[in-house]
Amino acid sequence: MREILCALCIPFMGTTLGAACVFFMKKELNLNLQKLLSGFAAGIMIAASVWSLLIPAIDMAEDDGKGKLAFVPAAVGFMIGILFLLVLDRIIPHLHVNEEKAEGPKANLKKTTMLILAVTLHNIPEGMAVGVTFAGMLAGDSTITFMGALALAIGIAVQNFPEGAIISMPVCAAGTGKMKSFIYGMLSGAVEPVGALLMIGLSKYMIGIMPYMLSFAAGAMVYVVVEELIPESAEGEHSNIGTIGFAVGFVLMMILDVALG
Repeated sequence: MREILCALCIPFMGTTLGAACVFFMKKELNLNLQKLLSGFAAGIMIAASVWSLLIPAIDMAEDDGKGKLAFVPAAVGFMIGILFLLVLDRIIPHLHVNEEKAEGPKANLKKTTMLILAVTLHNIPEGMAVGVTFAGMLAGDSTITFMGALALAIGIAVQNFPEGAIISMPVCAAGTGKMKSFIYGMLSGAVEPVGALLMIGLSKYMIGIMPYMLSFAAGAMVYVVVEELIPESAEGEHSNIGTIGFAVGFVLMMILDVALG
């Protein structure tokens, strides 16, 4: 169990290390670098959704004897995940990087607070995805191994590193001290181990619906990619930079999942 708890903290560690860039870099990240990193994160999340979540969900359904209807849990769970993030997107005030207009309900919050809320919203499905894969492993499902779940945690940690920097550095540039900016960036990822532990805590009640939960996490992550990361990676000139980042992130996550899983 100790190994699992350590693995659940890996994505949070990625965010923390990224947020620590505020101590070593004097300026905000270059816009083209932000596009590259957004595309990279999108590639990792799409690959994780397919290789680590949707395919195992379909395999589980096939093992349960659903035959040609094995796609049903994956399809239903995926759409519920999309709907879940759509609702959160509407009820939580937040502000995306490089945007001036906030989304969600009107709220008298600082710009830095809404930036942090945007990344926190982004991190919710990632924490759930890691948690539900470990929950599947603990439930004894042969389609999910410890190394496969670990690969997902490592992949999300890799893409969390630039996210931590993308939050802490603009917050610092806006006039907040470096230590506070680091803490804000770090805290934006704190929801991930919390969400993961919640999924594991509910695992004994989810045995029969594990394929739905895996695909639910996939749908939530894909929503974040399409609604936030891809637009960020493609805005302005040189949108091919984001495409290159996407390709690298997708291949890296695929390699991690196949090699470790």
